[in-house]
Amino acid sequence: MTPAREILPPLADRVRPATVTEFIGQSHLVGAGSLLRRAILENNLFSMILWGPPGTGKTTLAKIVARETKADFYQMSAVSSGVREVRRILKAGRENFKMAKHTVFFIDEIHRFNKAQQDALLHGVEDGAVILIGATTENPSFEVISPLLSRCRVLKLEDLSQDDLAAILKRAEETDVVIMKKRLMFEGNTRQAMIHSAGGDARKMLNTLEVALAMTPSEKDSIFITAEILETALQKKTQIYDKAGDYHYDTISAFIKSVRGSDPDAAIYWLATMLEGGEQPEFIARRLIILASEDVGNADPQALILATAGFQAVHTIGMPEASLVLAQVTAYLAAAPKSNASYMAIREASAKVRKEGTSPIPLHLRNAPTPLMKAFDYGKDYTYPHNHPEHFAANVHYFPKGVNPVSFYRPTGHGYEEFISERLKHLWPHRRESKNP
Repeated sequence: MTPAREILPPLADRVRPATVTEFIGQSHLVGAGSLLRRAILENNLFSMILWGPPGTGKTTLAKIVARETKADFYQMSAVSSGVREVRRILKAGRENFKMAKHTVFFIDEIHRFNKAQQDALLHGVEDGAVILIGATTENPSFEVISPLLSRCRVLKLEDLSQDDLAAILKRAEETDVVIMKKRLMFEGNTRQAMIHSAGGDARKMLNTLEVALAMTPSEKDSIFITAEILETALQKKTQIYDKAGDYHYDTISAFIKSVRGSDPDAAIYWLATMLEGGEQPEFIARRLIILASEDVGNADPQALILATAGFQAVHTIGMPEASLVLAQVTAYLAAAPKSNASYMAIREASAKVRKEGTSPIPLHLRNAPTPLMKAFDYGKDYTYPHNHPEHFAANVHYFPKGVNPVSFYRPTGHGYEEFISERLKHLWPHRRESKNP
């Protein structure tokens, strides 16, 4: 009789670090002298929201916090849990609190908790019954209620670097019970290609490796991963849309690039992919607002108005009808004339301010609501544009003293920006003719 094959956890779980010293990446959070590292080592915990992309260590950090401080650890997913389970854990936390023991309550995808569920957490966090650790890929400013957010510290995790991923891969080779029994080899630059394809997501890299391992003959003493095996493994990993994982960021990227590229048909396809996968419609609607300003801009000023109204409509009616609103806004933005002139303007202006610092406000541009301010010449010699032809006063300097005017905003000749461009050339002819430094 053939012995039963041992069922092992996924590779990503098998090589998950157990201590803060083993953790790779996020040095700003767990490096020597950092806030979270000190909190763990000094057993001085606080509630926190871990905000960052998938596969960057949010769940791992929560488990390390509990393990290193010998706290009871409770974990739930906001997708499948309700208020009753929250209250049960809070009750257990209060019992622990009476015995001077920490209770770490980890909620994955906390942004998917509704207001009532988040409200249920408030008193437990405030009175110290639990140390809440929420994990989210979404901006907590939008997804976590203000009272709960004010009781937590938001810690931002970044995509893992190529070096971080290489170190994680090396540890998997040296410590995993399956891989370490054989000699793992990669064809050509396949190893680096696998690291690069992960896009800063350690779980994606390890899952891809696990699929690749399963495609190689098990009876051999060595494992040789070819470029062909890697390509197949990557395809298998992206067949299913995972709204909390690997495919999420790739799909929203394809969606945005299709709208930016003025292809409404492709954009609608990727929109359908996200909605069928269960993506939050509000997340898509927010991205459309950003895109309306960044990529359409003043070439069609109605784009931002429509996108903002679309978000409000989506928030009001919910799915499935929200898909109609998203499709309308997507099609409009994709078909609209494009301009990133406003986006480039604020980037260039911000770079100049960061480089040169802020400057004093000229007196003629300052407001003078009190007699004392007027006595100090606030507002003196200000020229009111509406008292002049075309409601424009020529030869007025609105930049700080000593700062040469720069043409940050350079409208395109597309859509409404054609009119804007001609008007600015008429008003500021010398500035429009000159090139920026």
